[in-house]
Amino acid sequence: MDITQIQNRLNSLNGWQAKYREIMLLGKKLPALPEALKIEDALVRGCESNVWLHLDLDESQERLVIIADSDTRIVKGLLAIILACYNNLLPQEAKQVDAYALFEEMGLIQHLSPSRGNGVKAIVERIQNQIDAFQ
Repeated sequence: MDITQIQNRLNSLNGWQAKYREIMLLGKKLPALPEALKIEDALVRGCESNVWLHLDLDESQERLVIIADSDTRIVKGLLAIILACYNNLLPQEAKQVDAYALFEEMGLIQHLSPSRGNGVKAIVERIQNQIDAFQ
């Protein structure tokens, strides 16, 4: 599912509980990260839960490939939304994306605890900082 499809789906739902359930379902669809990739260097600082993030560049197409995982279901769902914002973009395209602002537009940040909201911001900042290495 791309970010537009996710946005349309979430916007079509009434109430936070329905959106929360949909986010949880998105998290279930996110492939689990192999244990070998759950390393200290991949942990995102500033997240309440453990979040492992790996960002790479597909050499043949020069597009971003981001994989991530968390030890909590809701965060896995939030990761699925974030990854949909950035995966398969060129680095210069991804630099123009502000996934945190998108979360605000969709009304998701207001329903997250402050620490979860800060975690979303930390994940987005980590992605943006790592993209700089590819430019």
